[in-house]
Amino acid sequence: MHNIIDLRSDTVTKPTEEMRICMAQADVGDDIYGEDPTINHLQEYIADIFQKEAALFVPTGVMSNQIALAIHTKKGDEIIVESQSHLFHYETSAPSIISGVQMYCVPSQYGEIPLESISEAIRPPDYYFPTTSLVCLEQTHNRHGGTVLSLEYLQSVSEMLKEKEIKFHCDGARIWNACAETGISPHEYARNFDTVSVCLSKGLGSPAGSVLLGNKKHIELARKWRKILGGGMRQSGILAAGGLYALQHHRKLLNNDHHNARLFAEMIANSGLCTIANSNQKVDTNIVIIECLQGIKPLDFIDECKKRHLIISMGRSNCVRAVFHFQVSTDQTIQAAQIAVEALQVLAQ
Repeated sequence: MHNIIDLRSDTVTKPTEEMRICMAQADVGDDIYGEDPTINHLQEYIADIFQKEAALFVPTGVMSNQIALAIHTKKGDEIIVESQSHLFHYETSAPSIISGVQMYCVPSQYGEIPLESISEAIRPPDYYFPTTSLVCLEQTHNRHGGTVLSLEYLQSVSEMLKEKEIKFHCDGARIWNACAETGISPHEYARNFDTVSVCLSKGLGSPAGSVLLGNKKHIELARKWRKILGGGMRQSGILAAGGLYALQHHRKLLNNDHHNARLFAEMIANSGLCTIANSNQKVDTNIVIIECLQGIKPLDFIDECKKRHLIISMGRSNCVRAVFHFQVSTDQTIQAAQIAVEALQVLAQ
């Protein structure tokens, strides 16, 4: 039986045996009462990493983002997001359903909305306009190919928004990758934002869970919204233990993922049958965006790869996406690239 190499996402990782043992042995209590010691430890541990006052464990990244929107806005407000953002494309119109806000989508090249474009998108105070109450940016940026938003840029946006009394949220699902790639600490990124959402299942390999960080008032409100959205869990320290293990053992592996992504990109680009379509024309972290050439259709490419036991997925704008994670070795990366090139060659005939 052939082993399948799954590059659809860095969410397809499975708990390691060591992580399973850690989860099985977790000390638990009722988190609704604030009595789960493992949950409390995870929240304090991540709050310390990001140097935020408080943190809240939630089941999913979507819930974490949506709670952030709910605590920063009121119904009828408008939020500014980048046009390729996860919030706009992959959260099922939740901002309009949960918070009753609309999204103003502003395009960018790499995920960094130009400062002047943000300024132009902020509504004037006339009564017939919605109120701009929040700007959301994504670190790293998924649909642009895992691009890293620079610290200098985030500082500039933060300063501008503080002057205008507009809140600033980071969808930091893959902020761990940005930290690994740049060497910049989580708290240096986080201090520019009012709230930060971080994921434990993307890249780090925990089976579930995200954490929302902010000041104590934000997290008090967030706890109420988590309950409203059905995210209040009981002995969820079992899940939190997986997140703690991932933070303590898998963060150090992220640079390997970046190396493998670049190796894969170089090998398939050398075929001359595709180009690497990451927004900055290079692979920043663990995501590779592939544009097929010579009339090869992305879905056909995906099917040909699947026949050869390589699974990849659709990316943005008629492109294909491959995402690397700690359960894909360098040998498997080379094998995946060879399969991808073979699939392209078959389709180019």
